Amino acid sequence: MKKIIVSLIVGILTAAHIQAQNSDNTRAQWISGELCNSATNTWLIYRKTVHIDNIPRSLIANIAADSKYWLWINGQMVVFEGGLKRTPSPYDTYYDPVEIAPFLQIGENTIAVLVWHFGKSEFSHNNSGLAAFFFEATSPEINILSDDSWESDVYTAYQNTMTPPNPNWRLAESNILFDARKEKLGWNLPGYRGVIPKAIVVSEVGVSPFGKLIKRPIPLWKDYGLRPYISIRYSANKDTVYCRLPYNCQITPYLKVEAPAGKKINIRTDNYCGGSEYNVRAEYITRNGLQEYESYGWMNGHEVQYIIPEGVKIVSLKFRETGYNTEISGNFYCNDPFLNELWKRSARTLYITMRDNYMDCPDRERAQWWGDEVNELGEAFYALSPSSYQLALKGVYELINWQKPNGIFFSPIPGNRRELPLQTLATIGWYGFYTLAFYSGDNSFIPDIYDRIHRYLHEVWKINEKGLVIERKGDWNWGDWGENIDMGVLTNCWYYLALKAEREFARQLGKSSDVEEISSLMRGIEKEFDSEFWTGTCYRSPLYTHATDDRAQAMAVVSGLASSDKYPQLLEIFKNEYHASPYMEKYVLEALFIMNEPSFALYRMKKRYSKMLSYKDYTTLFEGWGIGQEGFGGGTINHAWSGGPLTLLSQKVCGITPITPGFKVIRVAPQMGDLTNASATIETIAGKVQVVLKRKKNQIHMSLCIPDGITIEVPYTKDKIKILNSGRHNLTISNSNN
Repeated sequence: MKKIIVSLIVGILTAAHIQAQNSDNTRAQWISGELCNSATNTWLIYRKTVHIDNIPRSLIANIAADSKYWLWINGQMVVFEGGLKRTPSPYDTYYDPVEIAPFLQIGENTIAVLVWHFGKSEFSHNNSGLAAFFFEATSPEINILSDDSWESDVYTAYQNTMTPPNPNWRLAESNILFDARKEKLGWNLPGYRGVIPKAIVVSEVGVSPFGKLIKRPIPLWKDYGLRPYISIRYSANKDTVYCRLPYNCQITPYLKVEAPAGKKINIRTDNYCGGSEYNVRAEYITRNGLQEYESYGWMNGHEVQYIIPEGVKIVSLKFRETGYNTEISGNFYCNDPFLNELWKRSARTLYITMRDNYMDCPDRERAQWWGDEVNELGEAFYALSPSSYQLALKGVYELINWQKPNGIFFSPIPGNRRELPLQTLATIGWYGFYTLAFYSGDNSFIPDIYDRIHRYLHEVWKINEKGLVIERKGDWNWGDWGENIDMGVLTNCWYYLALKAEREFARQLGKSSDVEEISSLMRGIEKEFDSEFWTGTCYRSPLYTHATDDRAQAMAVVSGLASSDKYPQLLEIFKNEYHASPYMEKYVLEALFIMNEPSFALYRMKKRYSKMLSYKDYTTLFEGWGIGQEGFGGGTINHAWSGGPLTLLSQKVCGITPITPGFKVIRVAPQMGDLTNASATIETIAGKVQVVLKRKKNQIHMSLCIPDGITIEVPYTKDKIKILNSGRHNLTISNSNN
């Protein structure tokens, strides 16, 4: 697999993105406020005035904070929410490279920074214990370095909300209360006359507690700007304003009001109790007169709710959407509106579960559970522009860098620290690391991770005398939500797929002895799998006594361990057993496409997702099949693991599958089932590929748009492959195999 160097996306997909900044080459230091005690939910302000005689064409500022920052230069906002949660390793901190030359001027320049220190470590953040800031911008003529020449102070207008509930324990973020009576008006603008004490140095670079500075491997957030809400309605007694968002999105709420001092406005979304757990809210205490405020801690939902006390006059209410800097550039459309809506909601769910990391949900946890991420990274290749690849690669390095001394991987990073054995196998295996490397066309990370995963697969896991893998409890032997989970079958299938990926990595690295060792283990599983688990009608572990597990049958198919002669019997199981959660249903549906049963795959897809899509006011997919008791005792309404159909509609129904790394060569073999027309677009590194299909009886008319650098192979007839290069093409193919 050739390494592809990409200049069209932000950053690069190579191991170089994780290199540490050499602390010997900087004189900048970590600084804080003298009165700061680094408590949970601390906010600080920083200022520096710099005289510049000549403005360089480019000046990169390397900026870091624990935990988030907002940057203004000469009164103009340069960065809206910079910084990444501290997760590159147990010891280190990310920094942002920011181009600041366009914001500078000849003469005096004012740099102002607001820093939010989370002050606690939970599922997605590693607290350093110090509320601090780092800034370094150097050129032959300019040296702007964070040191005790800066000014800094705790911004006491930001406080904790006084009344419960607080966000649930999984979140590193706190509720935000802003008391405008203590606001330092104009502190971030040139000419500010207030007194701000001198900053103090709290740490050198490259040492504990911040460790090495690791370059931010993903883009800065996309800022959609302040916008009016789609619609606004009031409660019966006029004390609550319900502001509709265009879709479920990550937003910061804004208000402009006229009020006397001391009135408290509460702000939250309809997702405030997402997944049966409280997440974040905001409170604003007014000063006297006309005033405006934007709460910088992002929240999400379909609707923002402002609870307005008597005496407050609303002038304007708006929101700012921010999010991962990628585009939903892919699409899918067919003659079935249900499937169109399912793809659309899957894409929206995917996007809202991306930010500092791939997350399971944007409200209850914001945590990088890798079972969810495996599904997400697969969807990204069909729904998003290539800048999305970087988020998965970031997660790969974080998982590897947090490996325990005993060889075990855990998730989420850094907070839960529990191994889920099957999720880990899925992660380092065929649908996780291998899919990322093959689909992106970038295998540069394989040398960095190979020894780590080899150790995990061959030292942590053990093989029994039959050649099958021995089940491991780990910290949480979790196969899926729900009941009737056959862990014995699932464990061997996931382990086999992990070996399959490892063997490909070993081949790429020229490790011939490892290839043979891995192949021998795979042959052992292949030899004994049916004798151990096949009953004559289904796959079942000898000690498993519950209803036949549809997940286990699916994994036998997608792993390749189930031979095609068993497909008729397995099909009957898939018609009668419905135990998988939305997480594992993706593999059940994929198995049906592999078995060449697209009509039933689409039937089951619609049956499974019909309850979820019946909630017309939602634009995202749920954690379970419904809400409340309909969905595993409650759960979030925007959950990453549920979007598997997106991949399958583009990959299987429209048939767009890469057969060489980076989608350089694509096989288009549609499985339309009973659909009469379908189309899909994906954005590759080389450009957009479009497939438009119209089925009539046993023929499919196909229109293709292929960019330069892409070759498409189409099964023209049962025995003939047609090769197509860049341009527009029209052809008719046989539908006899579908």
